[in-house]
Amino acid sequence: MTTTLANMIDEVLINLSGYTFQQDRATHLTAPVTTTTSTSSSPLILSLGSTDSVGKGVVEIDEELIWVDSYDRVANTATVSPYGRGYLGTTAATHLLDAKVTISPTFPRFSVKRAINDTIRSLGASIFAVKSTSFVFNAAQSTYAFNNLDIKNILTVSWEDIGPSKEWRPLRRWDFDSTADATAWGAGAQTITLGEAPISGRTVRVVYAADPTAFTTNAQVYTTQTGLPESTRDVVILGAAYRLLTFLDPARASQVSPQADETDSKRPYGASQSATKQLYALYTQRLNEETQSQQQNYPPRVHFSRR
Repeated sequence: MTTTLANMIDEVLINLSGYTFQQDRATHLTAPVTTTTSTSSSPLILSLGSTDSVGKGVVEIDEELIWVDSYDRVANTATVSPYGRGYLGTTAATHLLDAKVTISPTFPRFSVKRAINDTIRSLGASIFAVKSTSFVFNAAQSTYAFNNLDIKNILTVSWEDIGPSKEWRPLRRWDFDSTADATAWGAGAQTITLGEAPISGRTVRVVYAADPTAFTTNAQVYTTQTGLPESTRDVVILGAAYRLLTFLDPARASQVSPQADETDSKRPYGASQSATKQLYALYTQRLNEETQSQQQNYPPRVHFSRR
């Protein structure tokens, strides 16, 4: 199964529901939302399947948080305040008929997405994304530029040999300049200078380490977008979960299940700290395992500089 950001958001929410026993109330739109504004003179009226659980406060449609100013139980409608669209930094958007409307979500999808991206960015200190680029060797040129690749370190350099063997021969003498002169090579450029020359006209491949890339859309595939292997997916899930749970005490979470009082008595104030520590320990353990695995797959290789 291909893992996308949308899949990962759902997985984080499922995992967190096991710690909070939270059952978010929800309904649906009975008419599409075709505008991204709500003014005092022309407020947005949401048509809902039910307003039984709707009150003055926040609702979530897709990934937008909306502040509801008032509601009508008879007409099953909710009026959005002038400041209600794109509430708390979310993006105002149009919404389709039958879209899910979540009332006072414990973990908004916008926050889950941000926690996932924060975790991916933080992994760069321990795990790197493995990428590659190539160029054609010119016998009259020894230095080549990489533009806006943000290379942290070069892992291997090799060139394609002539003949049917399709062998890639390693190059052992090269220099990497991570802060190349912007005047000569352009802003954001990095360069490699070869200390030995392959056959002119042959392709040189550079395998390098880079920071993982965060998601920008829900449809992006995890391995393709981040550059990380699929085995690290659960590391990101655990990292996002502990980041979100850190600021939530389960005893203070809104309980809507029939067993609310019993659950509250079993989860005293501060219980989230132990749950957060458990998740953080799992996250740290898996991160160390993936770091060791990557070090085995890409051990340090000796190369010689021209200096």
